[in-house]
Order: sequence, then C-alpha cells, then structure tokens
Amino acid sequence: MPISETFKGRLFPTLKEIAEHFGTPFHIYDETGIRETGQTLKDAFSDVKDFREYFAVKALPNPRILEIMKEMGFGFDCSSIPELLLSRMAGGRGEDIIFTSNNTSPEEFKVAAADGGCILNLDDVTLIPKVPELPEFIYFRYNPGPRRTGNAIIGSPAESKYGVSHEQILDAYRTVRDRGVRRFGLHNMLISNELDYKYMVETAQMLLELAEWISKEVGIVFESVNIGGGLGIPYKPEDRPLDIHAMAEEITGLLNQFEKRNGYAPGLCLESGRFMTGPHGVLVVKAINEKNIYRKYIGVDACMTALMRPAIYGAYHHISVLGKDSDQEHSIVDVVGSLCENNDKFAIQRSLPEIEEGDILIIQDTGAHGHSMGFNYNGKLRPKELLLRMDGSVELIRREETVNDYFATLNFEPLRQAQGS
Repeated sequence: MPISETFKGRLFPTLKEIAEHFGTPFHIYDETGIRETGQTLKDAFSDVKDFREYFAVKALPNPRILEIMKEMGFGFDCSSIPELLLSRMAGGRGEDIIFTSNNTSPEEFKVAAADGGCILNLDDVTLIPKVPELPEFIYFRYNPGPRRTGNAIIGSPAESKYGVSHEQILDAYRTVRDRGVRRFGLHNMLISNELDYKYMVETAQMLLELAEWISKEVGIVFESVNIGGGLGIPYKPEDRPLDIHAMAEEITGLLNQFEKRNGYAPGLCLESGRFMTGPHGVLVVKAINEKNIYRKYIGVDACMTALMRPAIYGAYHHISVLGKDSDQEHSIVDVVGSLCENNDKFAIQRSLPEIEEGDILIIQDTGAHGHSMGFNYNGKLRPKELLLRMDGSVELIRREETVNDYFATLNFEPLRQAQGS
C-alpha cells in the first residue's frame, strides 16, 4: 500500500528542496507517523493492566528513533551488543530492555548483565549454565515445533533454529527456579509481517495455555507473556492493513479469561519493529540512467545495499515518481541499482510514469529492515538517514558512509602469529 496521504502531504511538497539540500539517496522517516502509530498501539491495549511495547531495535537502529520510542514509554528488544549499547544510549535501563539470546556468546551475556542489566530471554537450555549470573527476571523463548506453522519469511517452527522445544520447556523453568530465579516470563516469535490478526490471537492463546500448564507443573507464576513481533504492514496497494483493534480486543478477552481461572493475569508484551516504523519511512533516489535492451531499465543512485528486501524476499515496495501521477503515460520498467548482482532491483516489470534522468523516485515503506539490513558488497556505501520532524523541519540523524569509513578497518597495527607458536 502506498504511504499514507498525510505522510505524503508532509513530505512531497518540500521533497525536491530536501533532496537538493541533502543530496540523494537517503532514507527519511516521519516522526509524526511513528508517534501516531505508537499511540494507536497503546490505545488498542489500554484495557490490559500491564502492557508494554519493546521496540525491535533491529528494525531501525538509529539513536534518534530510539529516543522517540523511549519518550513514548516503550522498551527495547535487543539481540546484540551494539543494540544493547544503542538502547542504553537512548536511556534504556534494566527492565526497559529485553535481550533475546540466539546462539549467544559469553561476551554478549556479560554486556547484557552490565550497566543496570536487562530482562534475559534465553533461547536454549544449554545456555543456562553459560550465563555468568542469572538475573532476577528470565524469559524462555518457546518453539512449538509442529504444533504451529510459520510463513515464508521466518520459516516453519519445526525447522527453526530459535527457541526451546515443547519437550524441554518444563525442565528449563525448573532449572532456573532451582538456581534462584523468582520472576518469569514466556516468549514466542513465530511469524513475520503477518496481516491476519487472528494468528497473533492464536499465539497469545497458546502462550497463556502453556503458562497455565508450566505454572501447575513447576510451581511458578508468570509475570508476563511476550507474543513477539511479526505484526505486518500492507506493502502492496491491494493489501488490507492489520486490524490492531480487533487483535487487541480478542487478546484482552483471553487475558481476562485467564484471570478468572487463575486469580491473576500476566502482563502482555509486544516487540513490534516493522509495525512501528515500516510505513513511516521512504528511500529517496534519483534516476541517473535509462537502458533499453530486452527490457527497459531505469537506473537509480542507490542499490540493494540500501534496501535488500526486494532481492532477498522478492518483496514489493511501492514506488512514486515525484511530480508525476497515475494519469500520465506509463511504461513497464525494472528499477535497478549498480551492484554486480542481477537481483539488484527495486522493482521488476513495474508500470510507472515515464521517468526522465534527474527525476526523484520515492521507494516506500522502508522504515523497517531497510537501512538496518544494508551492507558493503562491491564497496557500495550506505546512504544517510533523515528525520522529518513534527514541526516540518528535517534533521540529519545519520550521515552517509564515506570511502574513509570503508577503509577504516584496514587501519591497524600489523599482527602475526609466529610459526610454530
């Protein structure tokens, strides 16, 4: 689905001037849209006694964006040392951070425990003895295996590297209970970019039933359940948006039923990334070449190193041409970058208005898993990031990479291992 008309109304009238001032290419994010989505999420779950969103840092790991999340009262979902450090730079401390372990190194556990610690979400039973000091509050990530299905992006749970199996889950909680842990959560992440809200309701029901079973068998009480991320956004014009209000209403009902049966209800957590920022960002590029062979190609001044979703997932991102609308003459084109890979394409056989060199193209819905999935193949450098602030001004929140950045890791003291040592 194209970005919202309100985002267009804020961005498009001044986009030519922004492009002239900052230079293309760049990702630009809409602060107003991000804050409105955050408020929508809080309003939807307002009847849950203890609800909190933990923004998935991997979706858009920029300090300025994380500051906005902190101002909205959200926490941070992290999976690496840099993500932990970014979250703490934004003011996250202790239970503001969930560190989701995945094939975790001892050094990562040390950083997770430092500087106020965090909630630890363990991915495997073998990691328990590897944690230097177990924190007070621990989750386990549950993998239901063949009991549930996933989707093409994240795969089948039975084939997934993530989580503790159903057969291991009771022993996992017994072990940390016996080692002194007294606060418990239960986590699950099965899906990515899901637009059917019923799937998330089914996940909440599964976790609540699992929590009841574990509680009775192990003698513990769950403080919260985390149904993960995976809330989808409508990338294609024909896609219907996720019904967040219906989802929240049904999950709230499940929590109320749990409370009637057990005398209490756990808190509810989400770790949305794409849903929070995806529709509120665009990649702005300039047409620099046109090539006509067996197909017509429009070459732009960015490549898949700035947005790899179309190449890796075959993902659709809607494209607009600034100043040209759907009533104008169209042609069928591939919109491509300059990488030495034939899948370096933002659009394949897309009907777009006639494009001339110098035209500005807006590649939409890049506010999540866009810049953050960038890379440097072919020595390509990642673009700058901008923030369209609520007052209409534009702020540079990450400069573009330079050749000096690319060569920075080659500046080191020579180090060799002596033969036979």
